[in-house]
Amino acid sequence: MTELRGITWQHTRGYLPMVATAQRFSELHPDVQIRWEVRSLQAFADQSIAQLAEGFDLLVIDHPFCGRAARGDVLLPLDELLERPFLGEQKKNQVGASYDSYEYGGHLWALPIDTATPVSGSRIDLMEARNLQQPRTWTDVLELAKAGHVVLPAIAIDSLMNFYMLCIALGEEPFRHSDAVASTQVGAQALERLRELVSLCDRACLRRNPIATWELMSSTDDALYCPFAYGYSNYARSRYARRKIEFGALVTMDGGAPLRSVLGGAGLSISRSTRHHDTAAQYAAFVASPEVQSGIYFEAGGQPGHRTAWMDVEVNRRSNGFFQKTLQTLDEAYVRPRFDGYLHFQEAAGLIVHRFLSHGGESGAAMEQLNALLRSSQSRDGEEKS
Repeated sequence: MTELRGITWQHTRGYLPMVATAQRFSELHPDVQIRWEVRSLQAFADQSIAQLAEGFDLLVIDHPFCGRAARGDVLLPLDELLERPFLGEQKKNQVGASYDSYEYGGHLWALPIDTATPVSGSRIDLMEARNLQQPRTWTDVLELAKAGHVVLPAIAIDSLMNFYMLCIALGEEPFRHSDAVASTQVGAQALERLRELVSLCDRACLRRNPIATWELMSSTDDALYCPFAYGYSNYARSRYARRKIEFGALVTMDGGAPLRSVLGGAGLSISRSTRHHDTAAQYAAFVASPEVQSGIYFEAGGQPGHRTAWMDVEVNRRSNGFFQKTLQTLDEAYVRPRFDGYLHFQEAAGLIVHRFLSHGGESGAAMEQLNALLRSSQSRDGEEKS
């Protein structure tokens, strides 16, 4: 009997699809058993993959870890385990840059089984009852926030992603230069705009991640609109929560192009410590296949990474059109850096942005801290947390 252990993150979207696919794979391969365990969403962003890889065969990871993986001592390169035609089909059918985001240093480190980016969410029933219009611009969002109707996730990691998004909206893609996240002028303006919005919302937003935000909107009548949070199709489905959320695109920065959010999602990787390379690779390919992605993976609560699932009529019917309504936002999403040292930067930078939003300060000084942190993070060699 071959036994594999896997680790994913703790939510219906992250856990149940892995259990369902593992069960089905074992039914097709009776000599294989796969057991999945979970960690929190915060641990998914922060916890050391290198340490987890010592005890697990399969790991669901975030793409910024690829720079660390490229050192070659944690994960197995999937391009050496899986057939080229299969990988070509996966790349051709990626959502946004989800497949590309796991390619680094000449190898593929995970299969994009799950794709997400911040999208908007509305309680249409409450907005119609109050005769409120859907926001179209940043100014519209601020006006709705002044009336007390807006929530957004503003914990450290999400605040950093929102900061990146606003830098792009103001005309400067982050990390264009090796010694600066953004220019002081643009970065400071992005921080100030984000602080203005957060200051108009309940301070509890500073303690909420996307899951807590969607739970609040779907289980209470206390919030009508979220301008951007990593999308969870679960909350668009019937009978998952008390009320369904209507997901959609992002607003424009007052007449310009729609905001570009920051690509998230998750990839399925294989630990270098596993003794069952071939079986693990066979299971990974099974999970990432279009049939499974549109079938039991989605049915178990997953948010597929394969493009055919996002365009599937039945998948969209059962999710109130979540995938069709947000696909363009995914396709336009920005991909974070993946250099070895970025995750150290991300963890510390999120705290700088969060401190600025929650305690105030001078935006130019915050930008100086971020840029100094970037320079120190790029000089690190193998010290990052994960």
